[in-house]
Amino acid sequence: MAQTSAKPAITPTGPPLPLIGKSDTKPTWCPGCGDFGVVAAVEMALKKLQIPSHNVVIISGIGCSSNLPHFLNSYGFHAIHGRSLPVAEGIRWANHGLTVIGTGGDGDGFGIGVGHFIHTMRRNVDMTYVTMDNQIYGLTTGQASPTSTIGQKTKSTPNGVIEHPIDPISLALASGATYVARGFSGDVKQLADLVAGGIQHHGFSFVDVFSPCVTYNKLNTFDFFRQRVYKLESAGHDPGDIVAAFARSLEWGDKIPIGLFYRTERPTYEDLEEVLSAGPLALQKSGLKGQDALLDEFV
Repeated sequence: MAQTSAKPAITPTGPPLPLIGKSDTKPTWCPGCGDFGVVAAVEMALKKLQIPSHNVVIISGIGCSSNLPHFLNSYGFHAIHGRSLPVAEGIRWANHGLTVIGTGGDGDGFGIGVGHFIHTMRRNVDMTYVTMDNQIYGLTTGQASPTSTIGQKTKSTPNGVIEHPIDPISLALASGATYVARGFSGDVKQLADLVAGGIQHHGFSFVDVFSPCVTYNKLNTFDFFRQRVYKLESAGHDPGDIVAAFARSLEWGDKIPIGLFYRTERPTYEDLEEVLSAGPLALQKSGLKGQDALLDEFV
């Protein structure tokens, strides 16, 4: 089946609704939290792409970062811990004309939600997933997360972490994501460009973000990353080379890469699922006959 980038969203009647903007709900993050940069980057990306707010749905799980849908004037869904991606998939398949963005943290996405993370990528669902990766559980006041580094002392590991950390970029490359990027909330402009590129991409787009927790993680700070990050585009990296992308993803130390690691094109789940070929499910007729009698059997 041929690929298509058309997104036939449900469009309300009457005057056009505004572009994305801030909602009336004010962020409750700690002053200086890296997540402020992420919500700004998502807003900038959607404004750059001129996507009306009524065509955007932002879904999150549980955690400090997962409050993000509350702070923008799009549609939003605050799911349970680790379950943002199956909810996002359901919304995407119900109306694959909508721009669907998942947001969350390293605990939500790479801990309890890691199974959904892998399977959404291998299906190549046409959506964008932005994670605020602070290497700590912030909402529950400072326990080790799946991306905490070996030896890191936290509330739950006073003698240091002994588990090997998950590498989200390598995992995404191995699981079939077709757009894999990493940003830094201390560089909002580059991050906004990466998010916009992910939204425009036809396939599953993953943007992992170094988003420092200024309250509970005193190791992976803004200064820590500013001294180490370098941009892949300035290093001559070819995002079409998956072998080079894997090699870059393993870099951690004095130099840590940010930017677009990998991008490719292949059919999405929506392209291949015949039920969706007739258009968004939300706009299709149910085709049921005698549904009243059927429902009566369950009453």
